[in-house]
Amino acid sequence: MSDTSAAEGSDPATPKPHNVEADEFTATLRDAVAESDLVLVDFYTDGCSICQSIEPVLGGVARNADVPILLVNPRDDPPLVSEHTIRSVPTLALFRAGDDGDPVEVARLAEGFVGAERLVEFVESHR
Repeated sequence: MSDTSAAEGSDPATPKPHNVEADEFTATLRDAVAESDLVLVDFYTDGCSICQSIEPVLGGVARNADVPILLVNPRDDPPLVSEHTIRSVPTLALFRAGDDGDPVEVARLAEGFVGAERLVEFVESHR
């Protein structure tokens, strides 16, 4: 999956989805929850057609819900799959900082294609 960029001419400070290597995911997520009240994570695989159809939606969700989005392909990292109980892709999980500052998953969607409106509602319902 490629980085999903905001529309041309938009504010460069606006959150946009970005790829994270599986081996850097834990540290990147920890940093992200320290900077934002919520972080949306898209666990995907390259060959997943539903994952590819969600990718264009994520940029709008990042802007409209003002939430950072991390894209991570857990395919070659069984410990990451196990730790986050990834049973299917795409899996969209919402994280926030726990009492100790470590990321805590607060909700997830694993229902196939999800449109922008549903994703924004999902994020907003957990603020």
